[in-house]
Amino acid sequence: MSNPFTQPPTAEQRAAADNFMNSCAFKSVFSGIAGYGIGAVFGLVLSGIEFSSPVDTNASTKQQIKTVFKDMGRKSMSSAKNFAIMAAIYSGSECMIESYRARNDIYNSIAAGCVTGGTLAVRTGPRGMAMGCAGFAAFSAGIDWYMHKDD
Repeated sequence: MSNPFTQPPTAEQRAAADNFMNSCAFKSVFSGIAGYGIGAVFGLVLSGIEFSSPVDTNASTKQQIKTVFKDMGRKSMSSAKNFAIMAAIYSGSECMIESYRARNDIYNSIAAGCVTGGTLAVRTGPRGMAMGCAGFAAFSAGIDWYMHKDD
C-alpha cells in the first residue's frame, strides 16, 4: 500500500484547498484566531503598564505578585476575546461585501468597518450603533487609504 503523503496533490485537490482557504468562513475564523493572539499580547503589555487594582501592602510579596499576575491574565484574556470578535466580524463582513460587489476597493473596508462598529455597539442602541458605524468606518477608511496610497 502506498503512502498518500508522498504523492503530490492533484489539481483537483489544490483547487479544493484554494476554495476552502479563500472562503469567507475560513478568513473570518483565521482572523478571529489571529486577533485573539494579538489581543492577548496587547492586553498583557497594557496591563503591565497600567495597574489599577489596589495593592494590599499587608500581604506578603508572594501574594502581591500572585494578585498582579492574576490581574494581568484577566486583562489579557479580556483583550484577546475583544480583538478576536472584532477581527472575525470585520474580516467576515469585508469578505462577504467584496464577494457581493465583485470589487476590491476602499468602499469594502468602509462598509465592513460600519458593520463591525454597529455590531459591536448593538447593546448601546441606535445612536451608539450609528456612532460605532461611523467611527469604525472612518478608521477603516484611514487604514485602507494608508495601506494602498502607493497603488
